[in-house]
Amino acid sequence: KGIALVTGAAQGIGRAIALRLADDGFDVAVNDISVSEDLQSLVKEIQQRGRASSIHAADVSHDAQVKEMIEAVVQKHGSLDVMVANAGVAGPPGMVIADVTVEEWDRVMNVNARGTFLSYKYAGLQMVKQGRGGRIIGASSLTGKQGHSAQVPYSASKFAVRGLTQSAVIRLAGITVNAYAPGVIETPMSTSKQTRPSKPSGKTSKFKPPRSKVNIKFRVPTDIADFVSFIASKESRFITGQTISINGGLFFD
Repeated sequence: KGIALVTGAAQGIGRAIALRLADDGFDVAVNDISVSEDLQSLVKEIQQRGRASSIHAADVSHDAQVKEMIEAVVQKHGSLDVMVANAGVAGPPGMVIADVTVEEWDRVMNVNARGTFLSYKYAGLQMVKQGRGGRIIGASSLTGKQGHSAQVPYSASKFAVRGLTQSAVIRLAGITVNAYAPGVIETPMSTSKQTRPSKPSGKTSKFKPPRSKVNIKFRVPTDIADFVSFIASKESRFITGQTISINGGLFFD
């Protein structure tokens, strides 16, 4: 079907998306910040499905590295037809706005917002150059639809992805720009110590985030991969500028 590139593909949602696109018939280039055993095993799984694959380590928050990554994918595989800007990081949990440092804000925004912008930009330029359309897909979140007082930088970065997705719509036939907004998905990121509430140490803000009244149910990465499979297909040609919620009914928008 063409060539797909998935960023942040070593584990979780990115890995599930890469495997699903391979099952759909795409050759799949995969990215993460470094070459790991997880990324190497992913390439082997894609190849076992009869599709070509390659690793492209890059920090998506760096302009030159994203540009070079896109160029390397095209040099290796001949084109780029689907760009999935999935790479992202989570901020410390339970941190309300009064406790967020500039350094933590920049770290999350650089990867989640700037990284998505750069992926959209260079993938879009390549697809326009090719002249045969394409699919650009980004990762928003439940917290990009409803703000979360205990995940301030992360929520803001995912709202930014929504605005970027609407603004980046390329007004040329065949190129669409959309994003997915997962609810709570069972991934290494969501279940790691980094994203679990931790006991406060030292002086903390007097502001406390409200407790959620929602009975959260974890879903699995393939639930998101199923959606990406459709939005990457020819059948989704009339859908663009949208950020689709995939949250099991946690809320309706």
